[in-house]
Amino acid sequence: MYWDPTLTPETNSFRLAMNEAEYATLALDRLGTGASSTPPSVSLTAVTDADVVHQVVQAIRRGEVGSQFDKVILGGHSLGSAITVLEAGTYHDVDGVLITGLAHHINPPGDLTVFGSFVPVTLDPAMAQRGLDPGYLTTRAGTRYQAFQAPGPDIPEVVAYDEATKDVVAPAELLDAAALTTILPYTLRITVPALVVLGGGDSLLCGPLATDCSSSAGLLASEAPYYSAAAKLQAYVLPDWGHSINYAPNAPGYHQAVVHWADSMVGH
Repeated sequence: MYWDPTLTPETNSFRLAMNEAEYATLALDRLGTGASSTPPSVSLTAVTDADVVHQVVQAIRRGEVGSQFDKVILGGHSLGSAITVLEAGTYHDVDGVLITGLAHHINPPGDLTVFGSFVPVTLDPAMAQRGLDPGYLTTRAGTRYQAFQAPGPDIPEVVAYDEATKDVVAPAELLDAAALTTILPYTLRITVPALVVLGGGDSLLCGPLATDCSSSAGLLASEAPYYSAAAKLQAYVLPDWGHSINYAPNAPGYHQAVVHWADSMVGH
């Protein structure tokens, strides 16, 4: 639901923006989330997620998921971006990489706010109905605006939508994602063009001693050392919003930056 929200899709739907720019899209639910299968939480890692995404990429190239495509751009957000990095850096089977909500320097106060909001799914009445094992985590009710949208405007319908469509994560996914994509860093293994996008007020990543989110040029300078020359890294900062940039009122600016970057690769 994050990539194609029903709430003001003309503003917030990444899927719609890409389709209107003549790009076919496919949104994947991570293992354990949405309509995907739910393995035991203890067995679920970001490396496993990346292997599954690799299988999907291969199926797309063979034409087993609708039409056959000879160019595939893989994108993700936050943990999904870590999975994107792992897939692209391991299997080298995509033509471009979009990384949103992920960088190599963290802002400890913001991260403590986010991780402090996690509770076992069994403690959330709405999520408990899904019957997931208690190793899965979700966010405590009422915490998502401060963790993922601030300092953007507190828009009640956006906050409510984000809460109603939230999902889960397994602890091991967070651990190996952080170890491989931030500490290692695995991004050096990416050999295709990459675009990094952050919200200018992302409390998880941005700060004086963290990632420079003051401008697109600042973000590029902050992240470039962690990518190879083959990645031809580009960067874009969406101002005046936090972590979940698709929900921003000015999200179309970021969507158009992605279209422009993708066009430069495929010759649209």
